[in-house]
Amino acid sequence: MDVNAIAAYFNKVELFRILLPLGLLFCLAKFLGLIARKLQMPQVVGEIMAGLLLGPCVLNIIDISNPQYGLSIRSIAEIGVIMLMFSAGLGTNLKELIKVGPKAFLIACAGVAVPLAAGAGVYYLFGMNNGKQFFEALVVGTILAATSVSITVQALKELGYLRTKVGNTILSAAIIDDIIGMVALTFVITLSNNGEKGHHENLGIICLKVAAFFAFTIAAGFLLYKAFKWLEKRRPHTRTIPIFAMGFCFFLSYIAETYFGIADITGAYAAGIVFCELKSSSYIEEKIDVCLYMFFGPVFFASVGLKSNLQGMTVSIIGFAAVITIVAMLAKIVGCGAMARLCGFSKSDSLKIGVGMMTRGEVALIVADKGISAGILNKTINFAVVPLIIASSLLTPIILKVLYSIWPDNKVKHIVDRETQQKNMKYHQIYKNDDKEDVVIIKTKVKE
Repeated sequence: MDVNAIAAYFNKVELFRILLPLGLLFCLAKFLGLIARKLQMPQVVGEIMAGLLLGPCVLNIIDISNPQYGLSIRSIAEIGVIMLMFSAGLGTNLKELIKVGPKAFLIACAGVAVPLAAGAGVYYLFGMNNGKQFFEALVVGTILAATSVSITVQALKELGYLRTKVGNTILSAAIIDDIIGMVALTFVITLSNNGEKGHHENLGIICLKVAAFFAFTIAAGFLLYKAFKWLEKRRPHTRTIPIFAMGFCFFLSYIAETYFGIADITGAYAAGIVFCELKSSSYIEEKIDVCLYMFFGPVFFASVGLKSNLQGMTVSIIGFAAVITIVAMLAKIVGCGAMARLCGFSKSDSLKIGVGMMTRGEVALIVADKGISAGILNKTINFAVVPLIIASSLLTPIILKVLYSIWPDNKVKHIVDRETQQKNMKYHQIYKNDDKEDVVIIKTKVKE
């Protein structure tokens, strides 16, 4: 670490200059987020639109490459990605994952393989070559493989079918889906970087590095888990626990990227899984989500729009965005639905699982952002990812409602999630002076 370079940066840059861009980002992101919520879309859509409006695409008020504040915004956005994946790991239910295990694993594998192949095929079909077409196609396929199940969870909760076999299968498959997607992204970026640097490290060595990282994570995670079990007995529900947990998340992210060549977000996700079975896991997640929702999250999602640029936008790219959106949704339905049918689910339940898995969200944006940062993808890829997120987020709840109206699950009992109610009460106490949307958005995604 070059301390002198860092000191020179802080001496040169007037740090207060970042305050105006951040103020504009937060206010516009919140305003457009509320509009998106009213239109039954995820709030992240509004935050992305805020970045598009303030960035070079429209008004060009905020330039993320500006030396006076650009690095600061990019750094905050990167921390937001890490915290987002850490929070996703904390939300993992290992017991449910093991219970539904084999079937969910097969469905997840099909849910990765089919969209990945379809996305790569469409990319080749449009001939969007930027010197590394093979790796570009693989990253585009990985973007399509990512699943964001939060919209599906909200829809199933409203319909009363979340705590069913189909609901649990979708949740478990989505978790495994994201893990496979992160590992696949790691392989693609590592292979691409090796080829670019002339190392040409073979796939076997990369596999060994990935295996070594997970072995290290399991060993370190086991020790940390025991230590935190001891700590939560002596200091239950205190800020000490989430602070130490966040510290471990940053450590593991750094170690993954620096020593194993693994994407830092994979390390953050693994750190979340280490703590997901603690009694304090919901408390840790609650504290992390407050920071994420209030500060780091909006900056990351707005930065997606800020990084986008209309330069190089062609009819071919617009056509590619339209085709990739349709192919991405159909690929999930076909891949996951067909595998669910092979695993013994009925035709109607298989279709529900396929539709439930077709939403895209944060993970797709993260994969695209990593592909751009690694120099594999062009920034115009965001113009294909954002329409996919909007379309899948709007269509999934509607289609699920139609499917359950045609083939209702008569055996299900509408169970009220008491834990979620308790969380909502806590959020009401924290945000009692804020609007209802703020309370709903933080992880629970439950309408009041």
